[in-house]
Amino acid sequence: MKNTHYDTTIIGSGISGLYTALKLNELNPESKILLITKDKFGESNSYYAQGGMVAVLHSNKNDSVECHVKDTLVAGAGLSEKDSVEFISENSDSVVKDLLKFGVNFDRDENGNFTLTKEAAHSVRRILHSGGDATGREMEKALMHAVKKVPDIEIKENTAIVDLVVKDNICEGVVTFDNSKYEQIISDVTILASGGIGQLYKYTTNPQCATGDGFSICYRAGAVLRDMEFVQFHPTALAIDDPEHHNRFLISEAVRGEGAKLCLKDGTEYMIKYDPRKELAPRDIVARANYTEMQKNKIDNVYLNATVIGKEKLLKRFPTINQKCASYGIDITHDYTPVAPAAHYFMGGVKTNFNGETSIKNLYAVGEVSSTGLHGANRLASNSILECVVCAYETAQHLNNKDYTKSETVEMYEPANVQKTEEKVLQSFKQRLKDTMWNNVGIFRDEKSLTTALNDVCEIEKEFNKPDICASIEEYELRNMITVAKLIIQSALNRKESRGAHYRTDYLQTDKVPRHSEVKKEMVLC
Repeated sequence: MKNTHYDTTIIGSGISGLYTALKLNELNPESKILLITKDKFGESNSYYAQGGMVAVLHSNKNDSVECHVKDTLVAGAGLSEKDSVEFISENSDSVVKDLLKFGVNFDRDENGNFTLTKEAAHSVRRILHSGGDATGREMEKALMHAVKKVPDIEIKENTAIVDLVVKDNICEGVVTFDNSKYEQIISDVTILASGGIGQLYKYTTNPQCATGDGFSICYRAGAVLRDMEFVQFHPTALAIDDPEHHNRFLISEAVRGEGAKLCLKDGTEYMIKYDPRKELAPRDIVARANYTEMQKNKIDNVYLNATVIGKEKLLKRFPTINQKCASYGIDITHDYTPVAPAAHYFMGGVKTNFNGETSIKNLYAVGEVSSTGLHGANRLASNSILECVVCAYETAQHLNNKDYTKSETVEMYEPANVQKTEEKVLQSFKQRLKDTMWNNVGIFRDEKSLTTALNDVCEIEKEFNKPDICASIEEYELRNMITVAKLIIQSALNRKESRGAHYRTDYLQTDKVPRHSEVKKEMVLC
């Protein structure tokens, strides 16, 4: 098997992976960097982010770090760590300025000032956006263009990470697979920027590549993972399946931030029954409200009335949403838009500090795969991209000043040949997993539903019977989905309270003393 060496290997080509690569190259232009992506270059959760990026700008006299920290802590339901929140907030202004150097542009008014919007649970307008409602796409495209111009950043597409190479708690690299061959890549530093877990659920806004790979390989390697029970369900995904992308299109929270109202088919508004902040309550509250109305009225979706915003502003501010809805025959300036909750973001992850350091030496994690302590039990809208860029910046700075710990030897990885699972059987396993996660580990959960889900997933694992070596990238995805599903379920069973996005109908109280949950490889799951 081929064995190659790089100074740094980065897993994932979303905003956090791209920006980390650019900052590492800027600080050390001679370093040899490999960027690996399981899909095509740039396919990631980042690309589909619409609403924007939080920025506490010095020029915004209506805002302050203190105000942003307070909003984040309230939304995080007691689990956000104040020092992490303060650090990320304090560094937002400088990182925005740095992003501009790499071609990232944010929308401005006729005077050249950044235009800011407001989303749920924010006290003030502090969210930058680009392309109206295509912030992730525009940031991703700019950073991709910048990366492609750097000859010392090599890009490897359509390649999955099978395992980390770890000895004596020191990460020496990764094992990759591209559906035809394995390769062992040795690196001084390995950085995970592999994204989230949305594809574990029947309904999700995440692209097909979001199968939780980073969490699974870290668990297998012995890294500490934290708060795995906290899955954020976005309240307003377009309630129409997209079979091409295996997901549902996001209707940005910024639409509600600009004044849109949630209602039933006859126009009856209902959010006042659930929270005095109505449509601008934290996401967990709005998602539960929407789901409750759907269950109570035995309907598949509720509606978003964006017509109240006004046609001119609506079309200028949300061109991407307008275009997508129009493709399904929905005129957002005239019609109510059918929406329903969908799995959107993962608050848990590989435990890190804001330098990206994990519990394994030379292994770092940035972006959604990490758990820095920012999001707590319920992510504040548009804090995710801010975390991506601030922590990518800080990780690069940290690595530029670090001496690396080396292990004595690296063992070659020699996978065995295994029989390929029939495609329709593989897809059946994935669909069964998605169904049980949605039905039993979703917006509402209890002991019975969680136990049912764990039994279902363990049965799928038994039938699949490939805990280690698989025959295709799709099989490795299923292996990882099974592992992460079990970690989420077991963590949810262990947390006998309701907090943020983790809502147990059999334990409605919130414990007075907040606590993080942690999982390690020693945990017995089946």
